[in-house]
Order: sequence, then structure tokens, then C-alpha cells
Amino acid sequence: MELNGVPLHPLVVHAVVVLGPLAVLTGLVYAAVPKWRWLLRWPLVVLAVLTAVTAFMATLSGENLLESRPELEPLVEEHEERGELLRNVALGFVPVSLLAAWALGGVSALASGRGARESRWQVPVALLLVAGSIALAVALFLAGDSGARAVWG
Repeated sequence: MELNGVPLHPLVVHAVVVLGPLAVLTGLVYAAVPKWRWLLRWPLVVLAVLTAVTAFMATLSGENLLESRPELEPLVEEHEERGELLRNVALGFVPVSLLAAWALGGVSALASGRGARESRWQVPVALLLVAGSIALAVALFLAGDSGARAVWG
């Protein structure tokens, strides 16, 4: 897969590099700052989905690049494994963000306060979101580090 003669993989990877950390930060803030939840609910879900889609596309384009240039296989073996880990973690972060968006209430931006709700699941879901955010950050770092080492040595 190419775009104007440039392999698609490095182009898609840059989307993951931008969207992934934004999803991590949004997840951590959403879990830790209840008064901002009304503002961050949908950005969290959208960022989680976009990160998963771009990570999936990066994996596919990386496999395609490896098929077209098999001589790269020894250099990118570790990166390939870590990229698959990132894809799986990013896909797992989507249901966690959906659960958090549904289960975690917060003060509404509306003057009436509508939309705010209390739940006994707030602490466990917030902890799950923090764990998912940290897992995504670690997977992003591992895949990015191994990719940089493969390219730059």
C-alpha cells in the first residue's frame, strides 16, 4: 500500500502517534476529574475509536510493507510483535472507554444539572479506565521505540 509512492505505514503511524497519547491523556483526566467528564465524554470515545482504527491500519500497512520488502524482516521482527500488541490494547481500550462514558457520571454543563448521576461503579470503572490508559501508553511506547530502533538503529 502506497500513497504517491510513499509506503502507507509511516503515514498511518503518525496518526497513531498523535491520537494515542491524546486518548491516554483524555482517559486519565476523565477518570480523575469528575467535573470535566461532561466535556470529555465524547472526545474520549472518539479518540479511543480513532486510535484503534489507526493502530489496526498501521498493523495492516506494516504487514503489507513487509510483504513487499521481505529483506526488512530481521530488522522489524520485534516491532511487528509490539505493533500487534498495540493494536490489541487499542482495540481493548474502546470498550473500556465506552464503559467509562456510560458508567461515570459527572456534573453536567447544563444549568439544570441534568445528566449527572451517581453510581456505585464509579471507583472501579475509573480505576479500569486508568489501567487501560496506562496499558495504552506503555504499548504506544514499546511499539514506537522498537519502530524507531528498526529504522534508525
